[in-house]
Amino acid sequence: MIPLIPTSRTEIDKLEHILILGTLFRPEILELIKDPIEKVTWVDSLAIAAGALAREKAGYTIREIAEELGRTEQTIRKHLKGETKAGKLVRETYEMLKRGELNIEEVEKFLEAVVRKEELEKLSDLKKLEEEIERLKKERDELLKKIQRTKELLKTALEALE
Repeated sequence: MIPLIPTSRTEIDKLEHILILGTLFRPEILELIKDPIEKVTWVDSLAIAAGALAREKAGYTIREIAEELGRTEQTIRKHLKGETKAGKLVRETYEMLKRGELNIEEVEKFLEAVVRKEELEKLSDLKKLEEEIERLKKERDELLKKIQRTKELLKTALEALE
């Protein structure tokens, strides 16, 4: 379920991603971004417009949105008013989503796969950390043994001196 009025950071992120991907997968946008130069500009603009709209729906102020997204308040206002092509397209995507006209099953599957991949990467990182902890424990045990042997040798040497 896509949160049309997000109430948490997770829901804002989910709406933002759906708006970006939903807009990018629209046929007219796929045509626009065939040009590599246009692609970079469009992806950035769409990302900002989608981020702004998702945060607006969550109740953020223009200032908060601008600060969080690293853009000027003027840029955010233009996107939200639909004065930019990206802002207009993202708003249209939101309305399509609201009316149930946007087939987001594939987009949701894609997002779920991304989340699963991130979780698997975290598990992999966790496994590496656990292995490192085990290695450090073994190293510590070896050092403790060496310290104990050194203590015994010192004790023996002191007894021999007396």
